[in-house]
Amino acid sequence: MKVLVTGAAGFIGFYLARKLLDAGHYVVGLDNLNDYYDVSLKQARLDELTPYPAFRFVRLDLADRQGMAALFASEGFDQVAHMAAQAGVRYSLENPHAYVDSNLVGFVNILEGCRHHAVKHLVYASSSSVYGENGKTPFAETDNVDHPVSLYAATKKSNELMADTYSHLYRFPATGLRFFTVYGPWGRPDMALFKFVRAILAGEPIDVYNHGDMARDFTYVDDIVEGVVRVMGVPLAASEGPAPHRIFNIGRGQPVQLADFIAAIEQVTGRSAVRNMMPMQPGDVPVTWADTSALLAATGYRPQVALADGVRRFVDWYRRYYRV
Repeated sequence: MKVLVTGAAGFIGFYLARKLLDAGHYVVGLDNLNDYYDVSLKQARLDELTPYPAFRFVRLDLADRQGMAALFASEGFDQVAHMAAQAGVRYSLENPHAYVDSNLVGFVNILEGCRHHAVKHLVYASSSSVYGENGKTPFAETDNVDHPVSLYAATKKSNELMADTYSHLYRFPATGLRFFTVYGPWGRPDMALFKFVRAILAGEPIDVYNHGDMARDFTYVDDIVEGVVRVMGVPLAASEGPAPHRIFNIGRGQPVQLADFIAAIEQVTGRSAVRNMMPMQPGDVPVTWADTSALLAATGYRPQVALADGVRRFVDWYRRYYRV
């Protein structure tokens, strides 16, 4: 199978591309290598993929309409795994245009490519951020998500609506995946685990928002990618329903209090954190919690990795990669 993996130099895209390559698929990896965070980390991920004979990297911006059209026309992809996006809740307050260009314009270019070139299944990354300040827990795919509290979340909700429309009009299967706080080795430097470990090992204070009264459904990256691959294998039939499109949560299903998360890092590093208590940041929510029963019913899979194991794997990788 020939698969386009967008965001192949990014955190989840890198893991997904590697898993597909290990399974014997041909992967075209797309990324624009922007400088939202350290480009050398993105390049190091790519360096892990380039030895695979069945991998080809394309440096291209999703918002490049002509470039994207030419890529789809020349490659004949069987499936598209769209993991690329401008990520980050807080950064969307600083640079909204980056989110419009990548997450909206870029997503239309993906949909157009799937429409015109008979792609058998589009699987794309959504986010738990779409749930906003949902008062009901755990969050289920049937919950109302009409009130996102950040532009990032609004673009992800828009992606789901756009995919549903294209799937309805042009009858190609599409699946959106709402990821819940992904972490693990090779993770993004703007994520809490990365920032906390870096600061704690350096003896610097960590910023603890909402004075620590927060909980997150931390999900290890291998669990996320296993879920993505399983979903790729079970597209809806093109004739099914008003649109062959559906949404799944992928999360551990076990929210962790921020204090317990920090304690797990302290345990693994053998260092105590100096906490700088801060108010809630605009766009943040106090809790996320995934109901994963729909994913389990469709694929037989439920995320497995416990937080303590995942944190240990990340810290081991961080020490090796940064030689600390």
